[in-house]
Amino acid sequence: MKNNKFYRDKVAVITGASSGIGKALAIEFARRGAKVVLGARREDKLMEVVHTIKEKGGQATYCVMDVTQENLCEKLINTAVEQYGKLDILVCNAGISMRANFCDVDMDVLRRLMNVNFWGAVHCAKHALPHLIRSKGSLVGISSIAGIHGLPGRTGYSASKFALTGFLETVRIENLGSNMHVMIAIPGFTTSNIRYTALTADGSEQGATPRNEGKMMSAETAAKHITTGIRRKKHYLLLDMEGKAVSFIKKITTSLLDKSFYRAMSKEPDSPIRNLMKR
Repeated sequence: MKNNKFYRDKVAVITGASSGIGKALAIEFARRGAKVVLGARREDKLMEVVHTIKEKGGQATYCVMDVTQENLCEKLINTAVEQYGKLDILVCNAGISMRANFCDVDMDVLRRLMNVNFWGAVHCAKHALPHLIRSKGSLVGISSIAGIHGLPGRTGYSASKFALTGFLETVRIENLGSNMHVMIAIPGFTTSNIRYTALTADGSEQGATPRNEGKMMSAETAAKHITTGIRRKKHYLLLDMEGKAVSFIKKITTSLLDKSFYRAMSKEPDSPIRNLMKR
């Protein structure tokens, strides 16, 4: 394992750590010398990641948990403090997506998106905050381009990511005097299973990705950028040109972005937007 002076002996907690960016972050933190605590629902996947880290000389443990359950979020934070004596970094990464028009979607789907993407971060941050203030550590939320500008066919996802951004910005401002660091990371479209497990209008998983995964940033590359962003105490981390362009254009004109996203999303296979156009 490669050591990094900044990360050496720091304790990092990652939610949604059994796959995708969460898994890549756990491995990257450990590679840089941090002790990591993984949180997710699937114990078999968590055990695999911990084994990979330990096999390479790193330190890691896990906690089987569901971010929608506040008591389990508290258990995750307590696991880190009890195992390693402190908490330096919390990455709220757990998330789910959706793909359906608002006029068609079951309301329970929207509630599930908010419970995981927003409330899951709030639950973990609430119990981690005293420890992060004490260590002058970092609270990180993995957001999305959908948290900068609304994406058609992703109402619940966009709403949850906008809520996450507002929450983290406010926590950052409230804690300016404590030197606790808060970062909002926006990886853009990254290779992960989030599109395969995206919820459809009735709440079932779509089981396929509508996008070309081969052209996207890898989870490992995203993890490297995020760990560097934490070390540099970034407030916002836009990882791809698409995200940077969206942020820039939004400052100039909203209608241009609306039309651009509408065209882009309508070109996806079986796009709900295209179906809406036919009505």
